[in-house]
Order: sequence, then structure tokens, then C-alpha cells
Amino acid sequence: MALLRASGEHSGEDVDLNAINGALDQASGIAHDTILIDFAEAFALSDQARLAAARQTLQETLGPAALADAAGVVAVFDAVVKIADATGIPLEDAKAAATDDVRGDLGIDAFRDHAAD
Repeated sequence: MALLRASGEHSGEDVDLNAINGALDQASGIAHDTILIDFAEAFALSDQARLAAARQTLQETLGPAALADAAGVVAVFDAVVKIADATGIPLEDAKAAATDDVRGDLGIDAFRDHAAD
């Protein structure tokens, strides 16, 4: 999340990170956001039919290199989250402070409340 925010700031692009939690009803400012979000959500939900369709759309629209990049990003985020969850790595105080506003705006902390369910 911090990397997404920093990437937008570095490139000078105005992006709305609410796109990552489904709370955005308009364009996020991220190029090809709906295609990329659909791909990531299909992966996260393990929806094989949706993933196959999203993969095809991504490749046809953005090309095979973009598909490989998107798959790599999804895989890395998936791995990092699983490692952190499995080992119980807490969010460091400095990172918690640096991301407090974004986590609040996006409702990210609510996910932690459901993790124990």
C-alpha cells in the first residue's frame, strides 16, 4: 500500500487507492485499472474461470509482457502476505505511523478484525 502511494507520488500521477478495496465508483487514475483489478481479484478469489478470462483480456489488451508483469506483482503480494500471516509478523511502529492515514481512508484495518473469524 505504501509502495502504491509512493509510486503514484513519484510519477506525479493522481491516483485513488480506494480502487484496491472496491470502494471506488469512478476511474482510479491508474491506467487500465479495471483490467488489472479484475485479474488480481480473480487470483485472490481462486476463481479459475474468471482468472482465465481476465488473463486473456489482459494479454489481448496490454500484451504478454504486461500479463507477465501483472502475474509477477500478484504472486509477490500473495507470497509476502502469506509469509507475514504465517509467521505472525507485526506491522512495525514506523510503518504503522506512516500508513495510518491511508489505512484509515481505505478501511484496511477492518480486514484484521475479520482475520480471526
